[in-house]
Amino acid sequence: MTADRSEGEQRLVEKAQRALVAISLGEDTEALEEVTPSSEEPGERDEETKELMLLLFGECSAMVSTLGDGGTAPVKVQVFDEAGEEVSIDQADPPVRTAVRTLLAEVHGNTAAAREQVEIALASAAPNEVDSLLLQALRWTIRLSVECLERDLPVAGWISDAVAG
Repeated sequence: MTADRSEGEQRLVEKAQRALVAISLGEDTEALEEVTPSSEEPGERDEETKELMLLLFGECSAMVSTLGDGGTAPVKVQVFDEAGEEVSIDQADPPVRTAVRTLLAEVHGNTAAAREQVEIALASAAPNEVDSLLLQALRWTIRLSVECLERDLPVAGWISDAVAG
C-alpha cells in the first residue's frame, strides 16, 4: 500500500487493476466480477461503485489532458452507434452518454459534476446499464493508457502495470 492512499482507496485501485487486466484480455464478465462491490449493504455497494467509476474517469481525464498536451491540443471525443456511424452524444445509449458527460466534466476540472453524473446513473440506471458504464470506463482507461504509453507519456503506475501484465 502506498503512503498516500487509504486502505479503502488501495482496495479500489487493486479491484480496478484486476478488472483492467481482465478487460484487456477481452473478459468482460470477469472484469465485472472483479469490480463487484464487496459490501452486502445497498448504500455501501453504490458508494463503492461510484468511487470506482470516479477513480477510472479521473485517470481517463488525466490521460486525455496529457494526450492533449495539457489542454493546448484538442482531444476529440466521438460517439458511435452499433453500425459504427458517429452520432451526437444525445443520440447515444444512456450509459455511453453518462460516460461521455462524466469524462468531459472531469476533463474540464468539474469533479462535482462528474460525481453528479455517476450518482444519477446509479440512482436511475438498470443494473445492465451500470455494468455498461463500468465497462466503458474500463475500456477507455485501457485505450487511453495504451495511447499514452505508445507516445512515452506518463500513466498512473497501477494502470501501466495492468496494461503490461
